[in-house]
Amino acid sequence: MANIKSAKKRILVSEKKALRNKMLRSRLKTQIKKFVSAVESGNKAEASALYSVTVKMIDQAVAHGILHKNTAAHKKSKLTLKYNKMA
Repeated sequence: MANIKSAKKRILVSEKKALRNKMLRSRLKTQIKKFVSAVESGNKAEASALYSVTVKMIDQAVAHGILHKNTAAHKKSKLTLKYNKMA
């Protein structure tokens, strides 16, 4: 355990940030699963709505530093392929 006040604060701040990142990553994974299930069920209207929301969440994750931009591009590409195959 840290003895210096600033080190103690850094521990608290990093724990809080890690918790926030974990929450946002979990929310993103859930959103992707919702989109994939909508595509697999063949519901075009729901998949269309969820596609735009999912892509937006991926872009926000990049902006927050949760995902790397190349990882985000890879995920968006996979989702787009799934969506286009459905059509």
